[in-house]
Amino acid sequence: MPPLFCGAYFTSEEIIMLVKGDPLVNKLILLFVFDKMEVPLSENTVLDMCCSSNTWISYMDCKPLLGNLLDHSFIYNVSSQGEPLYGITPDGRVCLADFYVKIPSSLREEISSFVKNNRTKYKKRQECNADYYMNKDGTYTVFLKIVEPSQPILELKLVVPNRQTAKDIYRKWEEKAGIVYATVYDCLVD
Repeated sequence: MPPLFCGAYFTSEEIIMLVKGDPLVNKLILLFVFDKMEVPLSENTVLDMCCSSNTWISYMDCKPLLGNLLDHSFIYNVSSQGEPLYGITPDGRVCLADFYVKIPSSLREEISSFVKNNRTKYKKRQECNADYYMNKDGTYTVFLKIVEPSQPILELKLVVPNRQTAKDIYRKWEEKAGIVYATVYDCLVD
């Protein structure tokens, strides 16, 4: 028999549709995501996880809710430089603990499963930043960075002869950043 919700029987998908858009539930979903990820998250990562890769919250609801959670000290800015990274505060954890049952259990399970399967991918994506631009002489400059929440731990600036080389480096950076860091560190610390 389907679960009882507000005096009527609904499927779990119908229950999710009923609560979708509810600001309280959306705030709790965001806090639940921060709690399950266990690492600070950038706004872009949160938007990708909650709005693009999944439809837990609409984009138009998600952006202002992040600011609201920050204003009310349920999340805080962990990073001192670069793109802000947000983590859940003790008050955010208490709020989540008190009201997490307002998030439908099927949605909690979906979020938990998604986070378990994708935590490493999102963490790596946040830590490894890359960008490139064209120089006046036709060469390209590629910026590569490995960022921890408090500061960058490696920054590289490479000048390459063409756009294709810049794009290749840009695409490979996330995968190869750890190897590059270890190699540079080992070479210089010996």
